[in-house]
Amino acid sequence: MSTFDPDSLERRVVELEKEMNAPGFWDDQGRAARVSAEHARLSRQLEGYRGLLRDYEDARELAAMDGSEMHEEIAESLRPLRRELDRLQEAALFDGEYDAGDAVVTLQAGTGGTDAQDWAELMLRMYERWASNRGFKVELLEASPGEEAGLKSATFTVVGENAYGVLKAERGKHRLVRLSPFDQAHRRHTAFSTVIVAPLLPVDADVEIDEGELKIDTYRAQGAGGQHVNKTDSAVRITHLPTGIVVQCQNERSQSANKQTALRVLKARLVERAEEEREAVLAKERGGSANTGFGGESIRSYVLHPYQLVKDTRTGYEVGNIQAVLDGELDPFIREYLLARVAGRIV
Repeated sequence: MSTFDPDSLERRVVELEKEMNAPGFWDDQGRAARVSAEHARLSRQLEGYRGLLRDYEDARELAAMDGSEMHEEIAESLRPLRRELDRLQEAALFDGEYDAGDAVVTLQAGTGGTDAQDWAELMLRMYERWASNRGFKVELLEASPGEEAGLKSATFTVVGENAYGVLKAERGKHRLVRLSPFDQAHRRHTAFSTVIVAPLLPVDADVEIDEGELKIDTYRAQGAGGQHVNKTDSAVRITHLPTGIVVQCQNERSQSANKQTALRVLKARLVERAEEEREAVLAKERGGSANTGFGGESIRSYVLHPYQLVKDTRTGYEVGNIQAVLDGELDPFIREYLLARVAGRIV
């Protein structure tokens, strides 16, 4: 389904309610939880749509009574309605198994030295503001500071409806071009940071991990973290030897809790890896290649000098107000990407 279809939603809600009322529904706790979550999510979408209709009818009646006298006020009242309608239409674009759920995001500084590490920290701020604007909840799990400035890496969770489906649009390399504040000659530098997005799975998710394939290290937390920062070796780093995936956590109260959270993140990353492999197979069958953003090219460029422009290389969408983007105005880029995928312009 690529457009918002309230009739289809209503039929699906009725189907789910019948299933929830069937005898033995709670015998399978895992399935019952998934069905209940889907019912709650679709019911919220329907109620949001009905609320939009009511508000629209109120505005239309007001316009009919007052003619053009309140034109500006009515137009202003319609703006949030349009934004909410965009959200509903956006939700209709998600059909993946994990799209409706929460996400775990890792930022990794890439090529560019200190500038790349500073760029990773700027991106963390950008995503935190974007999430706040959307009403999502963010929790920082780890932030590893750079030698001079910025961050080598950061991992955080994003909790909210369709968080994973939305954030998948951001995965890949992000390129920053600017006059470097760390260069005494103030020359132009290019820096890269990578965004990795995985579905945040339930704590009891059935993802098998062989403990013998893990390298587990503990270290003293630095920078942003929990109350034990710089006091004990409570932070945990886990390396999955077969894939080379590295996850870290330092924000929990104890080493044991950090390990459990890190394992949860590792499960998410392994699931994401399997999803990427599946996408690559499907893309090959269609005669193309999956654009997951982990090739040599960046998915988006943020140019501050010699001109100001943010451009998505996958869709061609661009914005000249780079400060607004760095302050979290990412939704237009995300929407263009999602629409391009549905239209088949991106495999």
